[in-house]
Amino acid sequence: MEQNNLPIALFNGTVCTTNGLYSVKDIDIDTAKKLIDKNGFISAIGHEATAEIMSQLMEQNIPMNRIQFHQQVGQIAIVFKLKERPKEGHILTKEELERVGYSLKIMERLE
Repeated sequence: MEQNNLPIALFNGTVCTTNGLYSVKDIDIDTAKKLIDKNGFISAIGHEATAEIMSQLMEQNIPMNRIQFHQQVGQIAIVFKLKERPKEGHILTKEELERVGYSLKIMERLE
Protein backbone atom coordinates (compact mmCIF):
# COMPACT_ATOMS: atom_id res chain seq x y z
CA MET A 1 0.00 0.00 0.00
CA GLU A 2 1.64 3.16 -1.23
CA GLN A 3 0.96 6.27 0.85
CA ASN A 4 1.19 9.71 -0.74
CA ASN A 5 -0.32 12.02 1.90
CA LEU A 6 -3.68 12.39 0.15
CA PRO A 7 -6.58 12.48 2.61
CA ILE A 8 -8.32 9.18 3.23
CA ALA A 9 -11.67 9.07 1.46
CA LEU A 10 -14.59 7.66 3.42
CA PHE A 11 -17.33 5.86 1.45
CA ASN A 12 -20.53 4.04 2.35
CA GLY A 13 -20.03 1.41 -0.34
CA THR A 14 -17.33 -0.05 -2.55
CA VAL A 15 -17.84 2.28 -5.48
CA CYS A 16 -15.26 2.96 -8.16
CA THR A 17 -15.60 6.71 -8.55
CA THR A 18 -13.78 6.84 -11.86
CA ASN A 19 -12.09 4.50 -14.31
CA GLY A 20 -9.04 2.74 -12.96
CA LEU A 21 -7.59 -0.32 -11.31
CA TYR A 22 -8.50 -0.78 -7.65
CA SER A 23 -7.49 -3.06 -4.79
CA VAL A 24 -10.09 -3.88 -2.12
CA LYS A 25 -9.25 -5.74 1.10
CA ASP A 26 -10.57 -6.10 4.63
CA ILE A 27 -9.25 -3.64 7.22
CA ASP A 28 -9.62 -3.58 10.98
CA ILE A 29 -10.88 -0.57 12.91
CA ASP A 30 -7.52 0.20 14.59
CA THR A 31 -5.67 0.32 11.27
CA ALA A 32 -8.40 2.49 9.74
CA LYS A 33 -8.21 4.92 12.68
CA LYS A 34 -4.41 5.16 12.36
CA LEU A 35 -4.65 5.96 8.65
CA ILE A 36 -7.23 8.68 9.27
CA ASP A 37 -5.26 10.14 12.17
CA LYS A 38 -2.09 10.25 10.05
CA ASN A 39 -3.55 11.54 6.77
CA GLY A 40 -6.83 13.25 7.61
CA PHE A 41 -9.97 12.40 5.70
CA ILE A 42 -12.65 13.62 3.37
CA SER A 43 -16.11 12.22 3.94
CA ALA A 44 -18.10 11.12 0.92
CA ILE A 45 -20.60 9.29 3.12
CA GLY A 46 -24.06 10.04 1.82
CA HIS A 47 -26.23 8.63 4.62
CA GLU A 48 -26.63 10.05 8.13
CA ALA A 49 -26.87 6.69 9.93
CA THR A 50 -23.64 5.48 8.31
CA ALA A 51 -21.90 8.73 9.26
CA GLU A 52 -23.03 8.21 12.88
CA ILE A 53 -21.63 4.68 13.02
CA MET A 54 -18.37 5.73 11.33
CA SER A 55 -18.05 8.57 13.85
CA GLN A 56 -18.32 6.06 16.70
CA LEU A 57 -15.90 3.60 15.09
CA MET A 58 -13.28 6.25 14.24
CA GLU A 59 -13.84 8.14 17.51
CA GLN A 60 -14.21 11.49 15.76
CA ASN A 61 -16.88 13.46 13.94
CA ILE A 62 -17.43 12.01 10.46
CA PRO A 63 -20.05 14.19 8.76
CA MET A 64 -22.55 13.06 6.17
CA ASN A 65 -21.34 14.61 2.94
CA ARG A 66 -23.15 13.79 -0.31
CA ILE A 67 -20.48 14.95 -2.72
CA GLN A 68 -19.35 13.84 -6.16
CA PHE A 69 -15.92 12.44 -5.34
CA HIS A 70 -13.19 11.17 -7.68
CA GLN A 71 -10.57 8.98 -6.04
CA GLN A 72 -7.06 9.82 -7.23
CA VAL A 73 -4.37 7.32 -8.21
CA GLY A 74 -2.66 6.20 -5.00
CA GLN A 75 -5.47 7.48 -2.83
CA ILE A 76 -6.91 5.21 -0.16
CA ALA A 77 -10.55 4.95 0.80
CA ILE A 78 -12.02 3.37 3.91
CA VAL A 79 -15.32 1.79 2.96
CA PHE A 80 -18.29 0.97 5.19
CA LYS A 81 -19.62 -2.22 3.57
CA LEU A 82 -23.00 -3.69 4.50
CA LYS A 83 -23.24 -7.47 4.76
CA GLU A 84 -26.59 -7.41 2.91
CA ARG A 85 -28.04 -5.14 0.28
CA PRO A 86 -31.08 -3.21 1.51
CA LYS A 87 -34.38 -3.23 -0.34
CA GLU A 88 -34.63 -0.72 -3.16
CA GLY A 89 -35.35 2.79 -1.93
CA HIS A 90 -35.09 1.87 1.75
CA ILE A 91 -32.78 4.07 3.82
CA LEU A 92 -31.62 2.15 6.86
CA THR A 93 -31.58 3.59 10.36
CA LYS A 94 -28.56 3.22 12.60
CA GLU A 95 -30.28 0.35 14.42
CA GLU A 96 -31.06 -1.40 11.12
CA LEU A 97 -27.43 -1.01 9.99
CA GLU A 98 -26.24 -2.61 13.22
CA ARG A 99 -28.72 -5.47 12.76
CA VAL A 100 -27.72 -6.12 9.12
CA GLY A 101 -24.03 -6.02 9.98
CA TYR A 102 -21.09 -4.45 8.21
CA SER A 103 -17.36 -4.63 7.71
CA LEU A 104 -14.68 -2.14 6.79
CA LYS A 105 -12.69 -2.35 3.56
CA ILE A 106 -9.64 -0.50 2.35
CA MET A 107 -9.88 0.45 -1.31
CA GLU A 108 -6.88 1.88 -3.10
CA ARG A 109 -6.87 3.23 -6.63
CA LEU A 110 -3.76 1.72 -8.20
CA GLU A 111 -3.93 3.34 -11.64
